[in-house]
Amino acid sequence: MPPPAEYGKHLPVTPFRGYLLALAVLIGSVVSVILFWRNAYEREMRAAEADFVAGTQQIAALIQQRMINYELALGGGAALFGSVRPTPQQWQSFVEGLDTRERFPGLLGMGFAPYVTPAGLRQLQIENYDAGYGLFRVRPPGVRPYYGPILYLAPMTLENSSVVGYDMFSHPVRQAAMIAARDSGKPRLSGPVDLLQDRVAGVRQRGLLLYAPIYRLGDVPNNLQARRQSLQGWVYIPFHIPSFVQTALPFRDRYDGIELQIYDDTGPQAELLYSDVAFGKSEDAAFARSVKSQAYGRDWRLDFRSGPAEAISPGLAGLRTILLIGLLSSLLLFWLAMLLARTENRARQIATQLTEDYRRSEQRFRMAMVYSAIGKALLDREGRVVEANPALGDIVGREPERLTGAAFSSLFDDATDPIRTTEMETVAEGVYRTTRHLHRDGELRYVQLTYAPIPGNVGQDIARLVQVEDVSERLQAEAQVRALNRTLESRVAQRTRELTAINNELESFAYSISHDLRTPLRSIEGFSRLLSERYQQQLDEAGRDYLTRIRNATSRMSELIEALLKMSRLSRGQLNPLPLDLSQLAAEVVAELRSAEPAREVEITIAPDMKAVGDPPLVRNLLTNLLGNAWKFTRGCARPRIEFFQQTQGVADEPVFVVRDNGAGFEADYVGKLFRPFQRLHSQEQFSGHGIGLASVRRIVERHGGTIQADGKPDEGATFKFTLPGENA
Repeated sequence: MPPPAEYGKHLPVTPFRGYLLALAVLIGSVVSVILFWRNAYEREMRAAEADFVAGTQQIAALIQQRMINYELALGGGAALFGSVRPTPQQWQSFVEGLDTRERFPGLLGMGFAPYVTPAGLRQLQIENYDAGYGLFRVRPPGVRPYYGPILYLAPMTLENSSVVGYDMFSHPVRQAAMIAARDSGKPRLSGPVDLLQDRVAGVRQRGLLLYAPIYRLGDVPNNLQARRQSLQGWVYIPFHIPSFVQTALPFRDRYDGIELQIYDDTGPQAELLYSDVAFGKSEDAAFARSVKSQAYGRDWRLDFRSGPAEAISPGLAGLRTILLIGLLSSLLLFWLAMLLARTENRARQIATQLTEDYRRSEQRFRMAMVYSAIGKALLDREGRVVEANPALGDIVGREPERLTGAAFSSLFDDATDPIRTTEMETVAEGVYRTTRHLHRDGELRYVQLTYAPIPGNVGQDIARLVQVEDVSERLQAEAQVRALNRTLESRVAQRTRELTAINNELESFAYSISHDLRTPLRSIEGFSRLLSERYQQQLDEAGRDYLTRIRNATSRMSELIEALLKMSRLSRGQLNPLPLDLSQLAAEVVAELRSAEPAREVEITIAPDMKAVGDPPLVRNLLTNLLGNAWKFTRGCARPRIEFFQQTQGVADEPVFVVRDNGAGFEADYVGKLFRPFQRLHSQEQFSGHGIGLASVRRIVERHGGTIQADGKPDEGATFKFTLPGENA
């Protein structure tokens, strides 16, 4: 302790230092919160903008795909006229066979307009009259160098019948598209027009017409002059623009918040083709974007707008809450710092007022003894109690005054334990802790004792300080926690067994359902085959076509069921991991592919000595699917190439194997669909298949504890990377 001469010295006082520190804490915390909020806000906006751009690209692609579908339908009609000149009844049957109402909603029909001179028009009228179809009248009347009247338009609804005979070549907008199709030899789209059918139907919607030229010999002549002389007419389809857009985007709710306008920019002045009802009504759109598109000779511009930032990114509302909480926390920190500064200033003031260090130390020690929640006692060298605080009296169940002079060890039940005689000697070497028990009011209590020596001249009769803490509740709580842990482990094990049983039931269910579906399929296939064999002569061409479609659909369904069974088998069998030579397995798979299609020339490179551990049938199935897909999707390439190799950056005990090709590829945005059962990114007409191969690959890899990922670009090929346990696994 310091000598009495130092009692009156004052500590240096700096009253403003704590307040300046509190202000610095406020400024620093506010700046940190704002910077964090700003970074989070920018991340949210960038993510929202990326989603917006991806959505606009998907919408533009869907609209383009719908127009391609229209072109395919138009191509069928053009092929028919290129081979024969159908009668009106044949044309009607052909269009009805396309099922335009179901497959092409918004399409008003499909028609044919001949390209004739005045003399050719008179000859056409004579042929039409001689065939029993009555007098063919052309509207509007008048003599013109060339005519393009509507001769056929099916289906023959009231609206379509009313426009037969209209000379589309007399209308400037229609004529421009017809001339463009004639001179280019390709389908061409008109500008926006008012469709004639709408006058009869009583509706008013903007429409478009898509024309495909028909030449005499069926093929497109090589030069412009020959095309003009060889042109017979046009097959065309009229459709409403709003219906076209709505059917092109059947799941518009997926792009909720994206507003669309479509303009025709072909001419000197842009013409509005389509606009969402809500487009432009909200002036606080977060993002806007325009996409240029070529639509059969027309320049289209697709304008997109997003909703407000709060609508497209719900996370911004949470960021505002975070900002508010951060600012409130900064104010709280400032208040605490101010409180600490004030407390420090006050403590310094109190410290300068105290003059006797001994009295200050004695007072603090006394207060610690009296008001401590932990029991404390001062012991003499004989281990007797010199002084005890009220908390100790509460723990042992006696008044503190009655404890004075009593042997401290006599307060506990195990006072005669010979081991306890070493406690006092141990204290001399430092702090000593032990746990003992006693009975208070007939209840067993556990207490933790902490002995510590008291150095200095505190008093000749005081040698040690002991702290006594009642830990009965804590020990009971620890016992309860251990019991709860054992109960929890038991419940987890039970839930695991239940989940395993449920998974087994689901697999068995799928397997049983797949088998049960085969019986009705066999009945459908058998009866349709009997109907085809016994009653073929009594059915017309359409009936025989329907039977063919039924049998094809039955075969397709049977193949899908077989694929489903294969998927079920992948999860049911037990793994038999063995060391494998993947290079040898891949070579065998490639040999099978070449023997199946010996005429194909494909450059295939297989890296040597690729080793792994796995179930041989499953791994062979995996390679068959991956290499088979690469073989299939490179079918349209000029120089197909397939590679199978092992990446050098793979970990030694978990090699990374790569199958890469330069085939059709796929959009990176749809990579999540690749490994789902029955999900296909290409149509059945482009590439046949069941959509189950890559799902099987993923299941095989995951059963081996590996991972698989895919990457690709359209027309640039695809890359599949997968891992299998190494030879040391």
